[in-house]
Amino acid sequence: MRTLLSCLVATTLVAAAPAPATRKGDQVDDYFGTKIADPYRWLEDDNAPETKAWVAAQNQVTNARLSAIPQRKAILERLRALQDYEKFTAPRKEGRNYFYSHNTGLQNQSVVYVTTDPARPGKVLLDPNGLSKEGTMALSGMSPSPDGRLVAYAVAAAGSDWKTWKVRDVATGRDLPDELQWTKFANVAWNRKGTGFFYVAYAAPGQGEALKGVTKSPKVRFHAMGTPQADDVLVYERPDQPEWYLAPDVTDDGRWLTIHISKGDAPEHSVLLKDLRKPGSKVVPFLDRFDARYTTVGSKGDTFYFKTDKGAPRGRLVAVRVNHADPKDWTELIPQAAGTDVLQGVSLVGGRFVANWMRDAHTAITFHSLKGARLSELALPGVGTVGGFHGRIQDREAFYTYTSFNTPPAVHRYDFATGTSTVLHAPKVAFDPAAYVVSQVFYPSKDGTKIPMFLVHRKGLALDGTNPTLLYGYGGFDVSLTPSFSALRVAWLEMGGVYAQPSLRGGGEYGKPWHDAGRLANKQNVFDDFI
Repeated sequence: MRTLLSCLVATTLVAAAPAPATRKGDQVDDYFGTKIADPYRWLEDDNAPETKAWVAAQNQVTNARLSAIPQRKAILERLRALQDYEKFTAPRKEGRNYFYSHNTGLQNQSVVYVTTDPARPGKVLLDPNGLSKEGTMALSGMSPSPDGRLVAYAVAAAGSDWKTWKVRDVATGRDLPDELQWTKFANVAWNRKGTGFFYVAYAAPGQGEALKGVTKSPKVRFHAMGTPQADDVLVYERPDQPEWYLAPDVTDDGRWLTIHISKGDAPEHSVLLKDLRKPGSKVVPFLDRFDARYTTVGSKGDTFYFKTDKGAPRGRLVAVRVNHADPKDWTELIPQAAGTDVLQGVSLVGGRFVANWMRDAHTAITFHSLKGARLSELALPGVGTVGGFHGRIQDREAFYTYTSFNTPPAVHRYDFATGTSTVLHAPKVAFDPAAYVVSQVFYPSKDGTKIPMFLVHRKGLALDGTNPTLLYGYGGFDVSLTPSFSALRVAWLEMGGVYAQPSLRGGGEYGKPWHDAGRLANKQNVFDDFI
């Protein structure tokens, strides 16, 4: 494979035709007295004849370069072999049923299965690969009812944000007549009895506007099973706030409907409540300040548990009582970490809190009592990324996934009684994980800030600066880059390449301060961190 990389590099440097010339325009924008040239603005008009001609010329040069790579077929075959492995999601239990997704290897979309024993293969519940002959329909959401008898699922066409929700009977595998149109962004939230669910509805767009019109003024509605969408009950709307996004959810005990509100892409939330025990109760403010992020972890009676960055830029867990929402009345259960760890998420499952921490761009998991006392830390196979641990407070087990740069995502089962994990599914990939080295280094950016970076390479490879290196970063939108498995990356490593992944400012690896240090007027830090 090293020979293949040498051939690829040589072909790129020697046999490549010159790139077509690109016209520079004279567009200059004035931002509050600062003039910024934008000479390639004309390329933003993708329907202009000049733009189409430019794209065609670029494609011609690119395709000629790629087709001239020696052993290109061998590289493609190796990539296909590396990608052809089984992929599982962590099971989700509702009632007696466990729901999970499985991909045999090269399927376009994973298939949804249901089983009563997560250690045994389930039966196919929903195969999105058969939704359309052209393969343009995708499964874009799924929510089982609390008793596990029904599954609401959403399909989207051709990558659209618009979703059509349908409901499938788990026992028969057949769809019920219920169908909801013109929904997007939010999931659905079942009531405790499984007789209906809350969802976010938008007005039907005008003719020809479905894919280009501006979506505004969401409404939370309740759909009762067996009734037409036209009869769905309006639960909440704010016509005076058309830019708001709404996300309904129902607590595990079925008592409370929560509605999280966000403004555009701003991370701060407000939270509203409705007491579902009381017919005709109104939606009322709970945490309505838009002053921080609030993620509902769970509830117990009149007490809610929220993960928030209010007063803790790297996150903490607080208990907030209904009608006592002032921060001075909160009870802090898990405080902000003393070091640099970031509280990524918290689950209320197995009679305790399970905290997911970001620790120097990789995962740590800790267990806490319902009063917040730390009980233990989960032993992980290595430096990687953990997802899952979803469930209910009374569950005796939970499922999670673990992956790293040289470990495909594996599904584990955690037993709360014994405090032990067992592997449920461990994919087999045609490569040797032990043949690669993963390390993390810290280097100074232009202003002296220490930037963490993962390095991945083949064992025995001399890091002397002569190896082709793929440097990959992001640094924006509070997105964290953590260890993950990639077949493309493994092929690169096999060919003698080095993979480097820095945690640039602008991401979420160290919480809100790290994010803010790489945005707006601080955006230059991102590029300084990268180069």
